[in-house]
Amino acid sequence: MAALIFLVICIVQTFAERRVLLNDPDLLQSQIHALERKVEDVVAKYTDLSAKYNTLLTKTSAGGIFVRWGRKDCPGNNTELIYSGFTGGSWWDHTGAAAEFVCLPRDPDLTTKFSSSVAFMYGSEYDSSADFGHDTGNDLPCSVCRSTVESSVLMIPGKSSCYDAWSMQYHGDLMAGDYVHKAASQYICLDNHPEKLVAGQDDHDGKLFYPVKAVCGSLACPPYHNGRYLTCVVCTK
Repeated sequence: MAALIFLVICIVQTFAERRVLLNDPDLLQSQIHALERKVEDVVAKYTDLSAKYNTLLTKTSAGGIFVRWGRKDCPGNNTELIYSGFTGGSWWDHTGAAAEFVCLPRDPDLTTKFSSSVAFMYGSEYDSSADFGHDTGNDLPCSVCRSTVESSVLMIPGKSSCYDAWSMQYHGDLMAGDYVHKAASQYICLDNHPEKLVAGQDDHDGKLFYPVKAVCGSLACPPYHNGRYLTCVVCTK
């Protein structure tokens, strides 16, 4: 019984205190100001988090890297140059050659610590002045580029323009090693306006490349045509 009486007294005191608070304008005003400050703090934190989130999205959506074959610079489509260098690869007639073309930097870090059997790295040359506008033996430049706003990179063989919602970085002609050469190769997209390297006019062979021609049969014709050369385009999104 005593406990019940004590509980009733506490309840009455609580309601009395609340009536006092409700009848105190200054106290109500201070509580409203405190609540406003808390709301402002929440809004400020939300704004800061939103800015950080948008920055993260921007960084996440950028960074697509591609090689522009045959050029010393990058296209001006929201790209930055990582480095410009020399196109290289394996000797065209080596049966154990690595297949891919590589873009070698102009400031290599080399070593002498190995003494075993080796692979080789050669430069790459134009092998037909009539096709590329440069003398046979002229060396092929390259540039490694990064898209500052887009993250996906796609080289489309047989197209000179990009599909909807994709941005074109450059277009040109599809290239690969000659089909009679022993060394394997890969398809690359040579820029439509290729350049040459200074002081690279001597004919040393090395990693060679040639235009790619369509062959009907297992390749559907149309839309392809026998003996026609394939274009290419590098796109980002």
